[in-house]
Amino acid sequence: MFALPRLAKRLSALAVIAASFAAPALPALAQDAEPILLTVLDEEGTVLAEFTLADLEAFPVAEIDTTTNWTDGMQEFTGVPLQILVDAVAPDAKALDLTAINDYAVTIPRDGWDQDYPILAYRNHGQTMSVREKGPLWIVYPYDVSSAYRTDVIHFRSVWQLDRLRVID
Repeated sequence: MFALPRLAKRLSALAVIAASFAAPALPALAQDAEPILLTVLDEEGTVLAEFTLADLEAFPVAEIDTTTNWTDGMQEFTGVPLQILVDAVAPDAKALDLTAINDYAVTIPRDGWDQDYPILAYRNHGQTMSVREKGPLWIVYPYDVSSAYRTDVIHFRSVWQLDRLRVID
């Protein structure tokens, strides 16, 4: 009969001891900080800029309605034109190495982007994209606009789960 209260006291004491070793709470700012979605690096690997979703949404917004080889039906992508992002961090870039979360990488030369396309999409159908949905960032072209956007080269450059850009000067 007395074993249960004694066990409860031991468990309570263990909980107090364990709590005393717990890590201190992080400051509210750190807990509420938005995750970094994109890191931009120079050729040597030095960080030039880091962008959260809010940072990317602060740029001019572009939308592309298109079908893709990787989704069903018409898709509505929202993001920032790659040109605008590059102009903000490395206006003299001659090329970009794009790398995804899974380390898939491809290079886009300077003539591979213009003022409108591709976009760095951060929303599809108005919703942020999970990793499972090829997000949180995806390089998207208007594939339906022209056969020029339906080539193997363009498809290889359509990096989803993008998390790093390395600027080549």
